[in-house]
Amino acid sequence: MAFLKNYIKEVFSAVRSSLKGMGLTGYYALHHKKEKITQQYPDNRDELILPERFRGEVVMLHDENNEHACTGCTACELACPNATIKIITKFDITPEGKKKKALDTFVYHLELCTMCNLCIEACPTDAIKMAQTFEHSVFDRNKLTKVLNKPGSKIKEGIE
Repeated sequence: MAFLKNYIKEVFSAVRSSLKGMGLTGYYALHHKKEKITQQYPDNRDELILPERFRGEVVMLHDENNEHACTGCTACELACPNATIKIITKFDITPEGKKKKALDTFVYHLELCTMCNLCIEACPTDAIKMAQTFEHSVFDRNKLTKVLNKPGSKIKEGIE
């Protein structure tokens, strides 16, 4: 008898929960006819506003003179849990005649990235950030491997 009593109690609880949810749905259907609740994706690209903390893909910041802040320290490469970033460095000769490590190529494998943000947090010069792009589908997987430093770019003056 206790089994039957529990069963009936659970059925009524499920019906009550369903009615509560349908009441909320009905409220929005009746009171918000002009306001769009669900937006269709391709149609809303122009007015789409993503949250400030949205993580899209890693990008390297360049200024109007094609200068960046990356020193090639590899802190982001070491922080990445799945080898998404590969930094290739070279040695430049300074005017004083000393060798100085400089960034040659910053390779980013988007197909491996989990958007965990650890590389951004590890960067001591804030040279990279997460962009708000989210359309990453491509037919050719090789297009997901990107070189982030622009051709001919160099490090900003005063960054060590």
